[in-house]
Amino acid sequence: MVILGLGSDLVDIRRVARTLERFGERFTRRCFTEAERARCDARYARAEGYARRYAAKEACAKALGTGFNRGVYWRDIGVVNLPGGRPTIVLTGGALERLRAITPPGMRAEIAVSLTDEPPLAQAVVVITAVPVEWTANLSLEAGFASVPPSRIDRAGPGARTGGE
Repeated sequence: MVILGLGSDLVDIRRVARTLERFGERFTRRCFTEAERARCDARYARAEGYARRYAAKEACAKALGTGFNRGVYWRDIGVVNLPGGRPTIVLTGGALERLRAITPPGMRAEIAVSLTDEPPLAQAVVVITAVPVEWTANLSLEAGFASVPPSRIDRAGPGARTGGE
């Protein structure tokens, strides 16, 4: 296994709450996928959910080594939850292109994310690793070693969880 990138970010939940009050959908549509908006808007602690995801996007952009430039945009990085509730990240667009560019031949990239909050702060840590393709051939999605299909990023689906991250 090879570490391709590591990123962390800390966000003030109060700042996100003020941004939601001031800009509302203009902010959420610019930075978050439809699935992320559906999940966060269904929660009582809406600002905390958005803050965790905002931190995860920042941490992932750092792990990719680009920040939000060179073709990597906010909605190219989507935080989704696996069926068991564990958060993961799905990349599209420029973020996915960057991931492919930094992944060595014969290797498969995997993204691990940890989200937490302790108001007034939310934190995320993202680690991008590469493992030989043959290591992942027989592992299941539930084991966390396979990518979430891109179609997951933009739909919450029936029975979508609205519980903790």
